[in-house]
Amino acid sequence: MQSIEIIAINDNNFDIWLPLWKSYQQFYEVDIPEAVTLNTWARFLDPMEPMFAALAMVGEQASGLVHSIYHRSAWALSDHCYLQDLFVADCARGNGIGRALIEHVYADARRRGASRVHWLTHESNHNAMKLYDRIADRSSFIQYRKLIV
Repeated sequence: MQSIEIIAINDNNFDIWLPLWKSYQQFYEVDIPEAVTLNTWARFLDPMEPMFAALAMVGEQASGLVHSIYHRSAWALSDHCYLQDLFVADCARGNGIGRALIEHVYADARRRGASRVHWLTHESNHNAMKLYDRIADRSSFIQYRKLIV
């Protein structure tokens, strides 16, 4: 396996980010509208937005992505970082890419002065949870949500 390089996205990376984003949606059996995808991409590139994206590069191949969002907390003076999306291409799983992407978010959170990184995963995502249980603490909280349309 070649070395993994984590790069912050730039405006030239859309064509290598998009297939991973589409594959992530397939994994979770969702179809995010194109307008949302384009808006999300624009937010990643806007320095006024608290949203960030990075790609895991193995040679010339983008093999994984991570998206994070910084937000205020009523429980801390510093921001928290929500790791919203993490995806590694099927053919690249088991090679440390997921861990490298999470470690990238941890380092970025430290650099930005955030006091916490947190994320969710689906209860059926057992392979990912094996990694998460090694590098983070599992919360006992249960998520509730209500879609507001």
